[in-house]
Amino acid sequence: MDLGERTAGTGPRLEHTVVDGVATVVISNPAKRNAMTADMWQALPVLLEGLAADPAVRVLVLTGAGDTFCAGADISSLRDPAGRPQTLAVRAEEALAAFPGPTLAAVRGFCVGGGSQLATACDLRFAEEGASFGVTPAKLGIVYPSSSTRRLVALVGPATAKFLLFSGELIGTERALRTGLVDEVLPRGGLEERVHRFTEVLASRSQLTQAAAKEFADGREDRDAHWSLQARGSGDTAEGVAAFLERRAPRFTWTAGSAGDTSTSG
Repeated sequence: MDLGERTAGTGPRLEHTVVDGVATVVISNPAKRNAMTADMWQALPVLLEGLAADPAVRVLVLTGAGDTFCAGADISSLRDPAGRPQTLAVRAEEALAAFPGPTLAAVRGFCVGGGSQLATACDLRFAEEGASFGVTPAKLGIVYPSSSTRRLVALVGPATAKFLLFSGELIGTERALRTGLVDEVLPRGGLEERVHRFTEVLASRSQLTQAAAKEFADGREDRDAHWSLQARGSGDTAEGVAAFLERRAPRFTWTAGSAGDTSTSG
């Protein structure tokens, strides 16, 4: 997995690869620090839908090309009087939050504005030392969406969310880690290897456990019966116990496609 090294080609775009169960989506707009254009916002839910339907995909990594995650929305697109870019950004954020498998934002450099919006929508965030985070609508007179605000508050708490939203100031990895905005901080040069090893672990675990845990952690309180039914019919528990007793790696077979209704909350 080469995080952030796909800088060939021209034009703002989203790139993706699928290797050993891990889909890596790369935000690529190097000329503008990987700012998201309206077309990129619009393309992300479509891409995610295709990856969610791919039985080979067990984990999703979101990152940026080169040494920047995403510097936000392309400011030139914000001149749209209909507010289309912000609407598209919310749809992309919600599609990312609803992805059925584990999602991880691998952050280098700037993770600002719409970049933080996307990173916050992921289940986990790993950052390289020197990364900077900011939620900057107050610098542009933009009302941050209520769904995005709630997600930020759930992650870092109301005080830190207000600090970020009121000021628009950037914070470093030390404060981001302390407040819960990121889960791990890696030394420079160590992000790619850590993400690779950790996603290997995630891809080897039970998708049944992960899918149920994701829904419960995201506040779904009406799905106990659904997941109990899935567990009884999956064979994953029997396989996990047998593998433990036989001291071998488990071969879990349940996939999101076998679950029938796989809806998740954002």
